[in-house]
Amino acid sequence: MTAEELLAQADAAAAHAYAPYSRYHVGAAVLARDGRVFVGANVENAAYPLGICAEQSTIGKAAGEGLRPGDVEAIAITASPCGGCRQWLHEWRFERVHFRRADGTVATYAADDLLPDTWDLPS
Repeated sequence: MTAEELLAQADAAAAHAYAPYSRYHVGAAVLARDGRVFVGANVENAAYPLGICAEQSTIGKAAGEGLRPGDVEAIAITASPCGGCRQWLHEWRFERVHFRRADGTVATYAADDLLPDTWDLPS
């Protein structure tokens, strides 16, 4: 699946965001190694720290279906991931992270390039 195809699914997911406070709708689409695609969107809460980002809702959906870190291949996001989500992307071992920049161009990175100094589980 191409980055553009995955981003199109993220765009569709963004339409389902619950963002009454910021009105900033973000969608994400995760491509699993087995070919399945999971989509999700940001969900806000009046107590701002309790909201969840699109990446978190989408990874949570994949985890709920039995996927674990390393079972995912790529993620497409309609915006640049925040710092906290960059840790999620690293921990889930995404090979490719595609996101749309503010100017509309698409960026593609390895998750570890987005967050070079990460937290890892002890060996």
